[in-house]
Amino acid sequence: MRFRVVVSALAGAVLISSAFTGTAHAETSPQGANDWSCRPSAAHPRPVVLVHGTFENMAINWVHLSPVLKRNGYCVFALNYGGTQDALIQGTGEIARSAEQLSAFVDRVLAATGVPEVDLVGHSQGGMMPRYYLKFLGGAAKVGKLIGIVPSNHGTSLSGLVALGRLLGLIGPVTEACPACGQQIAGSAFLANLNAGGDTVPGVDYTVITTRYDEVVTPYTSAYLGGPGVRNILLQQVCPLDLSAHVGVIVDPVVHRLVLDALRASPPEGRVNCLNPLG
Repeated sequence: MRFRVVVSALAGAVLISSAFTGTAHAETSPQGANDWSCRPSAAHPRPVVLVHGTFENMAINWVHLSPVLKRNGYCVFALNYGGTQDALIQGTGEIARSAEQLSAFVDRVLAATGVPEVDLVGHSQGGMMPRYYLKFLGGAAKVGKLIGIVPSNHGTSLSGLVALGRLLGLIGPVTEACPACGQQIAGSAFLANLNAGGDTVPGVDYTVITTRYDEVVTPYTSAYLGGPGVRNILLQQVCPLDLSAHVGVIVDPVVHRLVLDALRASPPEGRVNCLNPLG
């Protein structure tokens, strides 16, 4: 069983690598994002900042969600972080430093749009890293909502890959090349510091969207947050037949619907149309 899980995870990594080979330049904004002339409306008063995950970049991570948000009337912005400029692979650097990059980007968005707060939507590390910004860098005063899609809030065992890596002596080399990888392992000093004293900070609304089939953030329940102002959503409780895993959620229209609903001032009551969630 463990062998099949390892093979599945490695196959997922190959698929991600293959996706990167045909992409636009890493600094290319996803469609709908980074229109610096956009001004938020009364209906959508806060710009949305999209925060990609580990080994990803804004062009790949948000190719589908960014235009969905734009079509629904939001000012959308996205950044690359945690990598060298122009590098295809981002999100590997020290998480505290990445949070500083997010802080500077949010300040730029606020200055351009003339509003006091943004909402953040992040995938994987991008759903967890902003919590460092909120807790330690003054971000709570500048953020209304944080929506994490399969976020690594309490770390991951990587379905046994961490144990396998230790056995093969690979954890050291990997974490040297990707400090953020080591910091997202369950029990890391970084996560202990981040989660000390509670998962949330006052003044921010939190939504977590996760999937039972997450093969990267494991167990999937480690994504959940505790505390006031938190809404934890399991995708299969919304649409039981949805099989999206860690990467698939970023192109899943049901997830896009859940993000749109979470961004609303008052999330709607009632069921999501699983066959036509954006209709």
